[in-house]
Amino acid sequence: MHLNDHEAFQSLDTQNMLAEINGLPEQVAEAWEIGLDFPLPEWTGITRVVVAGMGGSAIGGSLIKAYAAPVGEAPIYVHRNYDLPAWVRGKETLLIASSHSGNTEETLSAFETAVERGCRVIGITTGGRLAHRVKEENSILWQFSHQGQPRAAVGYSFTLLLAALFRSGIIPDPTPEVEEAVSVLRKQQKQLFSDQPIPKNPAKRLAGQLIERWVCIIGAEHLAPVARRWKTQVNELSKAWGQWEALPEADHNTLAGILNPEEALFKTMALFLRADAAHTRNQARVNLTKKQFMLEGLNTDFIDARGKSRLAQQWSTLHLGDYVAYYLAMLYDVDPTPVAAIENLKKELKSEGSVR
Repeated sequence: MHLNDHEAFQSLDTQNMLAEINGLPEQVAEAWEIGLDFPLPEWTGITRVVVAGMGGSAIGGSLIKAYAAPVGEAPIYVHRNYDLPAWVRGKETLLIASSHSGNTEETLSAFETAVERGCRVIGITTGGRLAHRVKEENSILWQFSHQGQPRAAVGYSFTLLLAALFRSGIIPDPTPEVEEAVSVLRKQQKQLFSDQPIPKNPAKRLAGQLIERWVCIIGAEHLAPVARRWKTQVNELSKAWGQWEALPEADHNTLAGILNPEEALFKTMALFLRADAAHTRNQARVNLTKKQFMLEGLNTDFIDARGKSRLAQQWSTLHLGDYVAYYLAMLYDVDPTPVAAIENLKKELKSEGSVR
């Protein structure tokens, strides 16, 4: 499909994923407001936070962990698995169970373990089994309304966590950064809307560079989880392979792996996310690592974050990635919403029995 033929997108985009992406700035703004109003005790004594979730619900945890690292009063651990590590116990631990559907079996397993171990618990969900169990246990339920895919609710999964951590005294008031982020998103997306022609639309141009290529996204600090989000959106929207790497760690291993196999690497496109809020040494690493990739013949490009705050920089690059993955789906002639492979695996797992 030609990306200038935006009116034809709906023939592929049967569930209107584009509307979800277009609505992300308003979703962030709405989630911040409701996050300030949801019920929450005046907790004290929390020394660690665990966010339990999977996929589109877990990415909010990764984003909040990276955002809060320089300013948070407690460590944040993102748990993508069943049960919980042995150290997660007691009232000094806040367990936030994040499941869009409320039926994610790994997250439900973590929730049950947290209740058994006497943790303070918040459930963030649209409903399902998690909402039911949170109510039964008289824990804190933050139930929001969203009918789409979990990956399209990233504004909720992150911003509700942001509000919970602020109100629990874990991070300083981020209101100015939230307001800046929403403003930057609204301004940036004017160039990214589907009716903008290819020459004026950086997301469409970048999607054209990614077609038929192995996509690798690399970021540092607060942009590392954004790189992960780009990768997962390429997977789920475009039904294409992708990988992500975090600096500076990638310079201690991945950098050595750009020689072989030559034919495959020639088909690679490495995108480097840059932000001036990152440590100066990591800024230098982004530039120098890209240079090394380029010298070895790999296709490369920079993606520069917009905004002054780390929050705005996270969300401006994330939103651009969502548009790029969507337009890549159009180029591959695939519906960006259904994920048949994932749903089929869930059915097979269900046939194997319930979680024990």
